Amino acid sequence: MMATIASRRSTEALAAASSSRRAAEGEIPHREAYDSEMTEFTVNLANRPGMLAALTETLAAAGVTIEALAAFGLDDEGYVRVIVDDAAEARQSLRAAGLIFTERAILTTTLSPRPNSLAEMARSLADSGINIDAMYLLNSCAAGLEFAVVVDEPERARPYLQP
Repeated sequence: MMATIASRRSTEALAAASSSRRAAEGEIPHREAYDSEMTEFTVNLANRPGMLAALTETLAAAGVTIEALAAFGLDDEGYVRVIVDDAAEARQSLRAAGLIFTERAILTTTLSPRPNSLAEMARSLADSGINIDAMYLLNSCAAGLEFAVVVDEPERARPYLQP
């Protein structure tokens, strides 16, 4: 098991280096339409000064790197949606801090940089009765746009998000 994990991490490190090089050259790295390694955490906080700082400090203290984040407040409630590099460590640190959160799997897709590509993808999901709960732009360059997508029916959505 440890050899498998080490081997997978080595492969992931090589893929990440290659992806960084390709992104720098203006090429969007290929990614499968469904990536079970990515998890979105939605954390409920009070909407007041210092709460986002406390959350990010909690994750940083656990050695968790934030890969994408969206935050908004609605009256007294604050909501932070975050994608991290280590879901298990994030989960443990959020629980230890006594924070209320949910987590969901992330789908990813790469779209061409055409003006209507996002509209087409969103329409295909809508026409299939699949709801988009959240989206994050992960990478953007001349070659295309890479999105993380949270939907209510991930398995049904997969074919609509194939590159």
